[in-house]
Amino acid sequence: MRGFIIDLRKAKNEDSIATLLTPFSVGKYYRFFGARHSILQLGHLVDFEIEDDRGHFMPRLRKLSHFGFPWLYDNNRLLIWHNFLKLLASHLCDADEVGSFYYELLLQSAKKWDKQNPKRIVCDSFVALLEYEGRVHTEDYCYICEEPLLENIALMRAFIPAHSYCIYGCAINKKKFFNFLKTKKSIYYNDEEIDLLYTVIMKGL
Repeated sequence: MRGFIIDLRKAKNEDSIATLLTPFSVGKYYRFFGARHSILQLGHLVDFEIEDDRGHFMPRLRKLSHFGFPWLYDNNRLLIWHNFLKLLASHLCDADEVGSFYYELLLQSAKKWDKQNPKRIVCDSFVALLEYEGRVHTEDYCYICEEPLLENIALMRAFIPAHSYCIYGCAINKKKFFNFLKTKKSIYYNDEEIDLLYTVIMKGL
């Protein structure tokens, strides 16, 4: 079985509890002496087996192997990857069974993480996720005051549009943003605008 380690916590002594996202589930697993194993790291894609002994409170990870990506040793890219995974882990914290969308989203992102600005990949992936969950907001009115939006808008958490003076947020072009929601391609945004969108994303799903 393959999965991404989207959360990793210390247990007693040097043991660890890992949360893995597979194509079909989100599961928590126990790993004895996990702190000693370099494979067991946040963000890694691993192949693993599960030992489910009813005498233990949690299934255990066995026979771990790691599928590497060339950008894993780039600290800046790795930090953004970790932030992305923490956001997704928080979003899926109460899920057990999930569709393959989330796993495939991470896999396709990881494959191009070293070829593009990773923040741009996060932005495109974020819109794809909102669309998958039916949470894309394209209504032409402010979420706060319910008055029509102007030429420029600001964004709340989960890319909900509002007047910049209603939420004291940075203004972006409405038409350009709605086109981004439609195409899920951030190609027409410069890096400064991508930074702004990324900051909104990091507020949470």
